[in-house]
Amino acid sequence: MMIFKKSHTTLNWLKTLLFVAGATACFHIAYFPRNIPALPLFAAGYVVCLTQLARLKTARLSFYIGLATSLFCVGPQLECFWRIFGSAAVPLWCILAFWIAVFVMVIHLALVRFGPLWTALFVPFVWTGLEYFRSELYYLKFSWLNIGYAFAGWQQRIPFHQLGMYGVGFVFASFAALPFALRWRYAVTPLIVLGAATLFSKTSDDIPARDAQFHVAGVQMEFPVERGIPLALNRLFAKHPDAELLVLSEYTLDGPVPESLKTWCRMNHRYLIVGGKDPAPNGNYYDTAFVIGPDGKIVFRQGKSVPIQFFKDGLPAPQQTLWNSPWGKIGICICYDLSYTRVTDPLVKMGAQMLVVPTMDVVDWGMREHELHALVAPVRAAEYGIPIFRLASSGISQAVDEHGEALATARFRRENEGLVAGFRLPESGSLPWDRCLAPLCVAFTGLLIAILVCSNWTRRNTLKKIGFSNVVAHQGESV
Repeated sequence: MMIFKKSHTTLNWLKTLLFVAGATACFHIAYFPRNIPALPLFAAGYVVCLTQLARLKTARLSFYIGLATSLFCVGPQLECFWRIFGSAAVPLWCILAFWIAVFVMVIHLALVRFGPLWTALFVPFVWTGLEYFRSELYYLKFSWLNIGYAFAGWQQRIPFHQLGMYGVGFVFASFAALPFALRWRYAVTPLIVLGAATLFSKTSDDIPARDAQFHVAGVQMEFPVERGIPLALNRLFAKHPDAELLVLSEYTLDGPVPESLKTWCRMNHRYLIVGGKDPAPNGNYYDTAFVIGPDGKIVFRQGKSVPIQFFKDGLPAPQQTLWNSPWGKIGICICYDLSYTRVTDPLVKMGAQMLVVPTMDVVDWGMREHELHALVAPVRAAEYGIPIFRLASSGISQAVDEHGEALATARFRRENEGLVAGFRLPESGSLPWDRCLAPLCVAFTGLLIAILVCSNWTRRNTLKKIGFSNVVAHQGESV
C-alpha cells in the first residue's frame, strides 16, 4: 500500500485569504511602474505566499485558489488585453493564471506525497520548469510578468549575465521554499525577504565609459504615410548628423521598401533599418526588417521569427542570420521576438555583437503595455552582455548598453520623438547558465507530475479496494 505523508498543517480560510492577499499585493508592488529600488524584492514575498497556498486541504482547492490568486495578479497588469481583445481577454488571463495554479497544485501533491523537506527541494525546479515552459515552449507562449523582468533596473545588483532571467526566478523560488523546510515558517518569511535584500543590494562599481564606435538614431512614427517618412528622416538627420545608422519601427511600411527611401539613403549616404512587409506566396507576407545601404540597395533583411498569435502578423521567418555591418555583427529581431530567449539565443550563438529591435507598440494599447514591454530590453542586454537598440512606434524606445543600462529613451505617446546613442560593440556576447538549467527543470517537472499522477491513481485504487473489502466483510458478518 502507498503511504502518503500528511506532515503539514492545513490552512484555514483566514490564513488562506491572508496568503491570497499577500501574494497579490507583493506581486503588484514588485511590478510597481516606478523606479523605486527596493520594490522588486517583494517578488520573494509573492512566491512565499504562493507556496504556502499549497497547504490547502485538497489538490483541487489548491488549484482553484492558485488560479484566482494569479488572476488577481495578471488581470490588472495586462489590462491591455481588454483593450486589444475585448471580453476575449478573460480566457487569455485564465491561460496565464493556469500555470501558477498548476504550480500550487503540484507543490500540494508533492507536500502530501513526499513531505516538507523534499518539497522544499522541488519548489525551485517546478517553478522554473513551468515558467520556462509557458514562456518559451508551447503555442501560446508569453514571457511577460516573470520574476526576472521585475528586476529590470537591477543590472548592477543581480548578476544577470551569469544567472539569466530564469535563474533569478530559480533563486527566489529557492528562498520561498525555506518555510517548508523550517519549523517557524511564519517568523522566517520576513527573514527570507531580508536575506534576498542583503544578497542583491550590493551595487557593483561604476561602469567605465567607453568611446563610441558609431552612433544609432531612431524616430517614433506610428502608421506614417509614405511621403512623410523621408521628411521625418530629414529632421532626425539634421538633429543628429553624426548618426551612421538610422532605425524606424516595425510596420513603418505597409509593403516592400519604396524607391523614396532608397533615394534618401543614396542622397545622405546612410544605412537605414525599416520595418515593412516582404511578399510571400498566396497573398501572404513576412513581417520584415529591411536594411538599406548608402547606395540605396537592400543589403540585408530579417523576418519575424514568432508572429503574434491571433494577429495577422505574417509568416514565421524561415531562418535567422546576422547582418555583417561595417561596425560588427548585428542581429535583428522584431518586436516580441526579443521576449523569447529561444529566438535571441541563436543570434548570440552566431556571434551577434548587438541587437536592433524594430517594434510596433500601438498607442491605443495603453501606457502599462508599453511599460511592461520596456522591461525586456535591459534584462536581455544584461544577460548577453551586448547592447540593444529598440525603436518602438509610439514608445517606449530604448538604447541600452551591454550592461543593461539605458543610454537614451523616447517617451510613450510622443510622435516623431527621436533618440540617439553611441555604441562600441563588444567582441561577442554569451548565454547565462539558466539556458541549460531551465530545460532540465521542464524535464524534472514533467517527471514529477507523472509520478504524482501515478501515485494518486494508485492511492485511489487502493482506497477503493479497501472500501470494497470492508463492504464484503460487513455483508458476511450480517449473513
